[in-house]
Amino acid sequence: MNFSRLFILSSLVSTLSSFANAEAPRVEPTILDSISHETSHFTQGLSFDGKEIIETTGQYGKSGLYRRTLDGKVLDSARIEDRYFGEGSVVLGDEIYYLTWKSHKAFIYSRKPFKKKGEFRIPTEGWGLTLWHDQLLMSNGSDELLQIAPGGFAVSGIIKVRDGRYSIKLLNELEVVGNVVYANIWQTDLIAEIELPSGKVLRYIDFSKKAGEVRDSHPGVDVLNGIAYDGKDFWVTGKLWPQIYKVKF
Repeated sequence: MNFSRLFILSSLVSTLSSFANAEAPRVEPTILDSISHETSHFTQGLSFDGKEIIETTGQYGKSGLYRRTLDGKVLDSARIEDRYFGEGSVVLGDEIYYLTWKSHKAFIYSRKPFKKKGEFRIPTEGWGLTLWHDQLLMSNGSDELLQIAPGGFAVSGIIKVRDGRYSIKLLNELEVVGNVVYANIWQTDLIAEIELPSGKVLRYIDFSKKAGEVRDSHPGVDVLNGIAYDGKDFWVTGKLWPQIYKVKF
């Protein structure tokens, strides 16, 4: 077993153990609506750009960047090289930042139309990406959220995520609303609602009921992953899921 897999397994055991002693409450989301989602998309990043959805996908040889409407029309797309495993992304100004997993690299694309403009180094694995106070906020599978300044791309701060005495690891896709970041916790059906900048988990959004229904009807799907906020409601999906769900927390 390589170090990366050992680290992930250890983190999963630690995180699941933490939930047994969790102080933050769990709440179920209210499903309001749903739209179709490409079952070939291994969703890593999901966000809104106006009324359109920006999605980045993963897996070697299949990673890409997509702009789509709510009725499913793909307006633009771009693929990254097969040697990269795509991860989370975020729109900032006229650019889109797109992480890779193990390559310590992120790509910069023009927002409209998609065109690769450059790249920059990230200090760890890349998992999820969002914005907070005009800085990039990045997850890497640990209990840390890295604050990265656009431009020089130096780490300007680290936020450790905790529920009481316990560290919450395996933080994945991210979405900021005000001074709260919502984070998928990999290999669970939970989204952690995290206060910024304290890193305190306020509550968990428990998608186990809906995720169970999706797995029962589509056995080939992967984990819950993908959180976008349209200014009023949240939209949530998973890797290879057939639907994106409009929800209230």
